[in-house]
Amino acid sequence: MTFDPKQLTHGFLVTGTDTGIGKTVVSAMLVRALNASYFKPVQAGLDEPTDTDVVRDLSAMPNDRFFPESYRLKEPASPHLSAAMEGIEIDIDRLQLPKSEHPLIVEGAGGVMVPLTNSVLFIEVFAKWQLPTILCARTSLGTINHTLLSLAALRNWRVPIHGVIFVGDAHEENESIIPRFGDVKHLGRLPFLNPLDQNSLSKVFEENFHLNDF
Repeated sequence: MTFDPKQLTHGFLVTGTDTGIGKTVVSAMLVRALNASYFKPVQAGLDEPTDTDVVRDLSAMPNDRFFPESYRLKEPASPHLSAAMEGIEIDIDRLQLPKSEHPLIVEGAGGVMVPLTNSVLFIEVFAKWQLPTILCARTSLGTINHTLLSLAALRNWRVPIHGVIFVGDAHEENESIIPRFGDVKHLGRLPFLNPLDQNSLSKVFEENFHLNDF
């Protein structure tokens, strides 16, 4: 893998303890709150609106804040499998961070250890990028184990960890013990929103997060 250090930029990488964890909604919230740009390097699944489409809609940012995906794969599966089903292999050297005049929010695919190819995990690319990383974690049962293992993996690969954003209903014990054992900052909690729209995202950021943490 070759990466151009000149392309390292300011912003955050958003990853999660699992797929469907809420990374895209968190990304949209941060893009809106930080007046940022957005980049989804690998999109696996095209039948429904893509993650870029969702972030664009929820953040209400202009189109020039959204960079095209390096890979758009049809099947909603692990990137290595989705690519193989189309008869291709992801070229890791294509996964370069775009240059942005604004803070850049980069959203990963699935959890931290998702394979991009048969020999490369996404976390290896995270380590090359060296962006401050925000880990999205559920508040519900099982989150302690999943979150602490994900934090351990990020540290093992020397990925800089900015903090954890919890997603779901409040759970005081889980939200206190994970930062304690994981030695990580609790950045805030994104509750389930109904409706989920631009206004509700802005409101929840104002109520549950601190701009200075970002």
